Amino acid sequence: MALSRPLADAPYRSYAGKLEQFARFIAPELRSVFAELGLAPHARVLDVGCGVGIATRMVANLLGDEAQVVGVDLSLPHLHAARGAGRVGLVQADAANLCFRDATFDLVWSCNTLNHLSDPVAALRAMRAALRPAGRVVLAQSGFLPEMYFAWDAPLDDAVRRACHEYYRERYGLKVEDTARIRGLVGLLQRAGLRVGRVKTIAVERTQPLTEADRAYFEEAIFRGTWGERLRPFLTDGEWQALCHYTDPASADYCLDREDFHHIQTLTVCEARA
Repeated sequence: MALSRPLADAPYRSYAGKLEQFARFIAPELRSVFAELGLAPHARVLDVGCGVGIATRMVANLLGDEAQVVGVDLSLPHLHAARGAGRVGLVQADAANLCFRDATFDLVWSCNTLNHLSDPVAALRAMRAALRPAGRVVLAQSGFLPEMYFAWDAPLDDAVRRACHEYYRERYGLKVEDTARIRGLVGLLQRAGLRVGRVKTIAVERTQPLTEADRAYFEEAIFRGTWGERLRPFLTDGEWQALCHYTDPASADYCLDREDFHHIQTLTVCEARA
């Protein structure tokens, strides 16, 4: 299992809070994606890497009682957090080694999961095998284009992004190509024997006024959970002071309170068939 988990995911490891904050933040865009899929009310849907089950529940609520929706995640704490997910089944399993019969699902959905696997092509082949005739694999991946947090300070955006990459490579012993491989999502699908159809990149964009879900995502998942003190060794003194200045709620320039706050990130969605 360790070989299939380059980011050290394990059955009892949890980052449920960050997953929930991201899912609630991006919920408006996810609802649009799911609505555009045109799923039948009786569809069978598998969510691979379901986390705390927010997207899984969203699909179930969209389709109604006739659908069968199942979420799979390696982390037992994530599944415990998802237990209130309503009309969905939850299974603890490794995305790299699915445990379902062939030709079971009309849709296999997976968001920000393949980058956690050392052999994404093998995982995609397993997803393909789980499809019914005319079924689809739909993958969503964020971060193919640089994000913008500090619209008024592009050099700081660049420095923080670089520091994040350096931190994760050092923490997990990764090379540049290990973290960049996921950018070839279309090629990974093709190598797994899937025929790529629509590919769409959605701009996830936020300006004032920010919702509670927006603020929770930025403050908890990004400022504290992704940035924070651990980036300090990878920034110059000036960059670190600027980052602290813009992310300190006591600062007059706290970025989430600025009227000119403008955030952009992307979510790329690829549909493919066997």
